[in-house]
Amino acid sequence: MTVFSNPHFDGHERVVFAHDAASGLRAIIAIHDTALGPAVGGCRMWPYASDEAALADVLRLSRGMSYKNALADLPLGGGKSVIIGDPRTDKTEALLRAFGRAVDGLGGRYRTAEDVGTSVVDMDIIGQETRYALGRSEGRAAIGDPSPYTARGGLAAIKAAVHHKLGRRDLAGLRVAIQGVGHVGAHLARLLKAEGVELVIADVNADQVRAVAEETGAAPVEVDRILSLAADVVAPCALGAVLDDQAIATLNTPIVAGLANNQLAEARHGVLLHARGILYAPDYVANAGGIIAVAAENAGLTNLDQVIAKVEAIEGTLATLFHRADSEGRPTAEVADTMARDRLARAHAQTQAPSHVQAGEPDDSRRLAG
Repeated sequence: MTVFSNPHFDGHERVVFAHDAASGLRAIIAIHDTALGPAVGGCRMWPYASDEAALADVLRLSRGMSYKNALADLPLGGGKSVIIGDPRTDKTEALLRAFGRAVDGLGGRYRTAEDVGTSVVDMDIIGQETRYALGRSEGRAAIGDPSPYTARGGLAAIKAAVHHKLGRRDLAGLRVAIQGVGHVGAHLARLLKAEGVELVIADVNADQVRAVAEETGAAPVEVDRILSLAADVVAPCALGAVLDDQAIATLNTPIVAGLANNQLAEARHGVLLHARGILYAPDYVANAGGIIAVAAENAGLTNLDQVIAKVEAIEGTLATLFHRADSEGRPTAEVADTMARDRLARAHAQTQAPSHVQAGEPDDSRRLAG
């Protein structure tokens, strides 16, 4: 399994392979860039088909966190972790605590939180071994499940895209197709219902689809149809790499604005969306609400009004990005990457150091803005 020659390696500062024989832990922690602050990103637990697939995922996700935190103007770097295993059958307290010790061994250079396959309860267990577990249920600034904040940012992203592409300030009567109604997608469905949106939903979990449909009045459809339905907005909110050649060719929407990470299967798919005239809200901008809430917990902030204001500022960030993409005639995904890399480059020029955080050093990020 190669690291430096991996196509998803992007100058990562550190890639750590953690193993604990007693609990069966097999995990990878990737720290992409810490010029803006300590690396923060969730822990994903997933039954990857291979170690190589797990490595590719953690490298892509950690770089996405660097870009996400940069464009959200947070004093945080980008990192991510994956635990190889099925969260339904392989997750144990011993395994989570072993992972907590692996995180703690990095001395604060990486701080973890919830992601696919992990929860607030899991962060509480991990937190028994390290103070660098965020998204916890208890503590002065604990925010618990960040999903509601992610969804609130997603609503802001959809509003920005609808205004830019359709010239509308309100969402009432629009049709939105949501792919994936887990924690984040379900919260987004509730928010969109309150806006008067007509909802269509799909998920591999039939029980979850049924529950969200009953609560919101959404129309359920088959998973393999959701991306090609005629809709004003398509919102991918499940796993990544769903926007590939086939999916983009069958899209029947003017807007893609969802909350899944790494929605583009390859960078070139952002170009394909642009060529088709489909406005794409880059995922790591649209889904930054959760990390904004986690950043507040990391900084010990308790003012939720400040957190919500920061989440809702995603609408303005995307409006700026969309206008720049139009003026430059470039895909929105490319413009977002450029904006993020520019901010990271400025931070590197200012710090002239690989990391703000040294082993054993206390939290130094007491603000939400970088």
